[in-house]
Formats: sequence, C-alpha cells, structure tokens
Amino acid sequence: MRSGSVRRSLASIVLGFELIVVFLATLVIFGLSDLPAWVTLGGGALLCLIMVATLGLLRYNWAYTIGWAVQVVIVATGFLNPAMFVVGALFAGMWVYCMITGSRIDRQHKENS
Repeated sequence: MRSGSVRRSLASIVLGFELIVVFLATLVIFGLSDLPAWVTLGGGALLCLIMVATLGLLRYNWAYTIGWAVQVVIVATGFLNPAMFVVGALFAGMWVYCMITGSRIDRQHKENS
C-alpha cells in the first residue's frame, strides 16, 4: 500500500474540480464579455494548462506556491464577471482549508510513525 500526502490528495481534488469550473467560466466570460475571443479563450486555456501542470507537479513543495497563485488569479477574474468573486472566494477558502488540514494530518502521521 502506498502512503501519500494528505495535503497533496486534497490539493489535487480542489484543483481538479476548480479546473472544470474555470473551463466553464471561460465559456461564460467569452459569451458575455466584449473582450476579443483570443484574449478570453486564450487566457482561460492558459489558466487551465497551468492548473493541469500544477496537478502533475504537486509532488514538489514549490508547486503549492503555483496553486496559491492560481487561487489569486481566479479571484481576480471577478473583474471580468462579478460572480467569479464568489466562486473564486469559495475555492480559495477550500484551498486554504485543505492546505492547513492536510499539512496538520501529514505532520501527525509523521510524528506517529
């Protein structure tokens, strides 16, 4: 049986669901915004690619910094569509909770072994 990091598992779950929401939000912003299509779709695609890459890099501690930056960018998309302030805040809250709880559980597992 492979023992993994709880923080890594929780981060994967949050980023995975967030990836779906960002993809759908990109389509909504594309449909409602006056921005050129290449800006909206390109920016959304870039953010999705960064999130997929971050999912693959979570074995490294520095990848969590990228995860924090992604949370900031998603909250900032609220300037393009105000509903994203709420969505971004919800995911940022989940990210914070998962980072704190996952780190605590990993620390407890390390102390007990």
